[in-house]
Amino acid sequence: MKEVLYKSTRSNLEPVSASVAILKGLTEDGGLFVPDHIPALDKSLGELAAMDYREVAYEVMKLYLTDFTEEELKGCIAKAYDGKFDSEAIVPMAEAEGAYFLELFHGATIAFKDMALSILPHLLTTSARKNQIRNEIVILTATSGDTGKAALAGFAEVEGTRIVVFYPKDGVSPIQEKQMVTQKGDNTFVVGIRGNFDDAQTGVKKIFSDRELAARMDAGGFQLSSANSINIGRLVPQIVYYVYAYTRLLAEGKIQEGQRINVVVPTGNFGNILAAYYARNMGLPIGRLICASNDNKVLYDFFRTGVYDRNREFVLTSSPSMDILISSNLERLIYRIAGDDPEQNARLMAALGGQGRYEITGQMRELLQDFYGGYATEEETAAAIRRIYEACGYVIDTHTAVAASVYGKYMEETGDRTPTVIASTASPFKFTRSVMNAIDHKYDSMTDFELVDELSRIANVTVPAAIEEIRNAPVLHDNICEVDEMPDLVKKFLNLQ
Repeated sequence: MKEVLYKSTRSNLEPVSASVAILKGLTEDGGLFVPDHIPALDKSLGELAAMDYREVAYEVMKLYLTDFTEEELKGCIAKAYDGKFDSEAIVPMAEAEGAYFLELFHGATIAFKDMALSILPHLLTTSARKNQIRNEIVILTATSGDTGKAALAGFAEVEGTRIVVFYPKDGVSPIQEKQMVTQKGDNTFVVGIRGNFDDAQTGVKKIFSDRELAARMDAGGFQLSSANSINIGRLVPQIVYYVYAYTRLLAEGKIQEGQRINVVVPTGNFGNILAAYYARNMGLPIGRLICASNDNKVLYDFFRTGVYDRNREFVLTSSPSMDILISSNLERLIYRIAGDDPEQNARLMAALGGQGRYEITGQMRELLQDFYGGYATEEETAAAIRRIYEACGYVIDTHTAVAASVYGKYMEETGDRTPTVIASTASPFKFTRSVMNAIDHKYDSMTDFELVDELSRIANVTVPAAIEEIRNAPVLHDNICEVDEMPDLVKKFLNLQ
């Protein structure tokens, strides 16, 4: 098996091993780590169809994390995908309206981020041991709602780590916020910023590039790493569930081996759909990659025009995890369609940082033919929730509803009836008010937790443990700051002032 090394999207820095890339999070030049080649699946789809989720995870991840031993990687997988998931399948699929909804929300925090953030702490601590790291690792992350809690849950009380999460104070759902601010663990620190997710993400990237702070941290026995989807240790585990989804359809006789499927992904930061793109390039028979946006439709516009332009109004929607105008993981795709040319990619990213926009070449656009960009308005999102519930009693969350709505538009536009998997990225219990209002406005007067119980009743689904445990949990984190105060809060938490 050929070793996979990781290089920068922005310059010709010396490639590094997977474990080093996981530890660093970002490259020293501000770029992202990408594999020097995308490995091909070395087991047939039929062989993979006979495996459970953990076994498929090993077969996929071993191809990317080539400096991990079999024992190390299988150990990480066993610790990650255990009893914290409330489904034996880890990611079950539900069929509704002729599509297959891949339920990625059965983990500890009921969102798809659990799939990668359950294993990242174990990959990170294993990487630290492999590289004789003695510093305490400080996970620094920005969240639009789900990454924060999933990262907090993953890293809480993990020896040798601390975690700092920044979130937009008024840009997450009440349930999302309560999940974060009630997080236990002496090594956890949660801060609400006065700004939006892009402000938080930009602030985090600035902290990562602050060399003076890095030197102070090193002197204090700390080093930074990231739990955002920019960390390759987040992206690789996400590839797994697309391979698993295909092999479940194959095992159940829903498709024939080699038959193509389409994939619909609601996305803001582009990591989740990028994982599907990597799976496709490994040999998984995926036809169209349908990128679903909400009213912050910067990705939709990009796929339609070849111009990425963040100079627009930022819209707060009922699908807050997608309220993003700077899609960080898109850089990995841009690098690839630029022919793995770091100089060309760096120029485009500099334009994004300066003028707030860039335009790709016609030749690069030709390489995006497998992508379809669509978007759903708030009204269309609510209508999709209501329609699917009334048709079959199945309740989906707002982000999944964006995907379902876009999929409907795609079929209408193309007539394509290829078997389709929709990434269901969060439990409806995480966005109860928006979900229940979409079904019927009579629920307006209920409290958040009354809505939880009513949703459980009408959907005939047990309230997830992640919701039950925060009903009466005390607030443990009440920190709020301006964007320019973010570095000071990090220093305060680490006693570096």
